[in-house]
Amino acid sequence: MTPYLVRRFLEALLVFLGVSLVIYSMVYVLPGDPVAALAGDRPLPPSVAKALREQHHLDDPLLTQYGRYLGGLLQGDLGTDFTGRPVAEQMADRWPVTLRLALTAWVIEAVAGIGLGVLAALRRGTWTDRAVLTFTIGAVSVPVFVLGYTAQVVFGVRLKLFPVAGDAAGWPSSYVLPALVVASFGLASVSRLVRTEVMQNLRADYVRTALAKGLTQRRVVVVHVLRNSLIPAVTYLAIDLGYLLGGTVIVEGVFNLPGIGQLLFQAVRGHIGPTVVGVSTTLILIFLAASVLVDLINSLLDPRIRCD
Repeated sequence: MTPYLVRRFLEALLVFLGVSLVIYSMVYVLPGDPVAALAGDRPLPPSVAKALREQHHLDDPLLTQYGRYLGGLLQGDLGTDFTGRPVAEQMADRWPVTLRLALTAWVIEAVAGIGLGVLAALRRGTWTDRAVLTFTIGAVSVPVFVLGYTAQVVFGVRLKLFPVAGDAAGWPSSYVLPALVVASFGLASVSRLVRTEVMQNLRADYVRTALAKGLTQRRVVVVHVLRNSLIPAVTYLAIDLGYLLGGTVIVEGVFNLPGIGQLLFQAVRGHIGPTVVGVSTTLILIFLAASVLVDLINSLLDPRIRCD
């Protein structure tokens, strides 16, 4: 187990260095002058602009800037924007909103997705299976912003079941509806993965042997089939948690939730490179941590993975 974890950690480290360098390079070559953007329509005095550029090392070579950023990152510093406010402080104000939204959506994905997948597999060929299939196809076919606005109109404006926008009502009232929208695509994917895996495992020899020994179908499905069928779904869910934390830009915009996604969007639009890089770096670390964690879980579910 230890060599396997060391190998996965080293792989994650290489991925982090490569992806973070690409993101830093993309921000570095973005058109426009971020210092000039601070003043809006009025140009900054040349002395002030020069001082800001020197303060943030904007004229240094790319690799020098990137190396300095990694040095600060090792000390827990995600950088400072051009107004002097630390990126970590900006994110701290918005993390609670994004975490509540992402975790609520993730729980909906996991519970409903696995449940629908198992149900469809056990009822293969019936109207239940066809209903789940139709739902999953519809969920992945509708763009998220269309689904978000439709949910707002139907459940917020007409039925008045949930707040239309904002987080004034707190959790869960303000978060259930946007979480359902965010979770729709992942829920569909999880249910299809689980359905396929469960149907394959139900035809396996060990299932027939267990049934021949007198075990009930419920016990066989829960103890044996489900364990072997969850590896693809667990992998997807772990990676999708990182996506949910960083990919809620559209939904946070539709429902006016002041989270990390909204901060990232505003930073990209305002050419605030340190904020873009700091937020992106945090999301990369979340993705990689989730990936290593899911590999560990999969290796526990199936010890053969550690031998690959």
